[in-house]
Amino acid sequence: MSAREEILGAVRRALGDADRAEQPVPRGYRDATAPEGVVDLFADRVEHYRATVTRCSADEVEQAVRAALGGAGKVVVPEGLPFHVEGATVDAGLTAKELDAMDAVVTTATAGVAITGTIVLDHGPGQGRRMLSLVPDMHVCVVREDQVVAGVPDAVARLDPVRPQTWISGPSATSDIELNRVEGVHGPRTLNVVVVAPSG
Repeated sequence: MSAREEILGAVRRALGDADRAEQPVPRGYRDATAPEGVVDLFADRVEHYRATVTRCSADEVEQAVRAALGGAGKVVVPEGLPFHVEGATVDAGLTAKELDAMDAVVTTATAGVAITGTIVLDHGPGQGRRMLSLVPDMHVCVVREDQVVAGVPDAVARLDPVRPQTWISGPSATSDIELNRVEGVHGPRTLNVVVVAPSG
């Protein structure tokens, strides 16, 4: 008998339900949002968190990233980024001090969660180390439409539980003792998200 079965058995006995079979738990929360509007909802929620959203096709990614970077001078990118960022430094183990001298970072993502407006990185190719997405003052993150899911359970189902993860819901922000919003304390002050539709 497992610890779970032992505990549940004790609870049933305490409630006088020892003979009642375990009931299945409904999992309807996985269908909380209609799939048709999932990308629009994701974009809306991300903007609600004071991030900037740009939508483009796969053929326009480099141009959209360049526009999202604005006038950022020093840009760092992770190894394995599937598109070119002109003039960017490829991270090959830059120190925290070297990353702090960078104006922006460009990465891809693993998933986007529509209901919460959250972006998930698992730090595979094109996403780099956790430090890379947290230290530079601006983060430009590219999310493909086919990576956007309705809810958190759908995103978790796509993740490898042994990989490191970073969950991002808008630019880094906190409040000081007088409840004034302070941005950029725990990560990038500016988040620009490029949502990419399939070509054609």
